[in-house]
Amino acid sequence: MTITLLVNGSERKLDVPQEETLLNTLRDRLELSGTKYGCGEGQCGACTVLLDGSPRRSCQIQTVNAAGKKVTTIEGLERGGKLHPVQQAFLDAEAFQCGYCTPGMILSAVALLEQIAHPPREAIVRHMQGNICRCGTYGRIIEAIEQAASIPGSKSDGAAAHG
Repeated sequence: MTITLLVNGSERKLDVPQEETLLNTLRDRLELSGTKYGCGEGQCGACTVLLDGSPRRSCQIQTVNAAGKKVTTIEGLERGGKLHPVQQAFLDAEAFQCGYCTPGMILSAVALLEQIAHPPREAIVRHMQGNICRCGTYGRIIEAIEQAASIPGSKSDGAAAHG
């Protein structure tokens, strides 16, 4: 089946099998390896992308169901060589160890900050519960999101505006 995806601001025409997941399309066909395979069941958050600005588990979405929608991956957040404020905050707070969960964490955090510019800590914890960090850096992840909320550009002119 031939479909058109808008991935990181670029229109892509692809021939994909009906049952292929968005995760597999992104990684295998478009070579966007930032989106990670974790559990394959939508429970860990490693494969999180933004679909029309909402965080979604790409392992649970058939690519054909994403046709015509804006897909933002971790590779689509930076602009002109400058990291998105959430990406920068994750670096500054050293909010990762192995980094495997980091792309999904960052995309979930971007979506949260698009909804709530300055979320209270409880809202951050609640929103991020679907993203698992096997290294256990949750404290630094929360700190990074709090930092990002105070950085100009973390809302409105971030991924959703460009996505």
